[in-house]
Amino acid sequence: MATLRTLHMVGNRLTTLDTRRVKPPEKQVNPFYRSVEWRGLMRHLIKSRGRRCQECGRTNTRIFGDHIHELFDGGAELDPSNIKLLCGSCHTKKTIAKRTERIRANP
Repeated sequence: MATLRTLHMVGNRLTTLDTRRVKPPEKQVNPFYRSVEWRGLMRHLIKSRGRRCQECGRTNTRIFGDHIHELFDGGAELDPSNIKLLCGSCHTKKTIAKRTERIRANP
């Protein structure tokens, strides 16, 4: 019984070590997304379209403005018709799919 109690106490002190030799770079936020123009456009879009994911319909969640034709691919920055309001899940799925597509096209 004493052994079980000792193991239980040790378990709380253990930490996870990151043993990767090369760590992925930290995410860099494009300064454009912190601009007064972008934030103003997002306020306008959420007010006019509602705080609802335009992909799955989810509400009561954080909403992201997603460029349909991405900036990286030459999409218009502040064109409301190029922006879709997405929940975090749908935004992540779309972003991963686009990155995967881009990587496969340029090996």
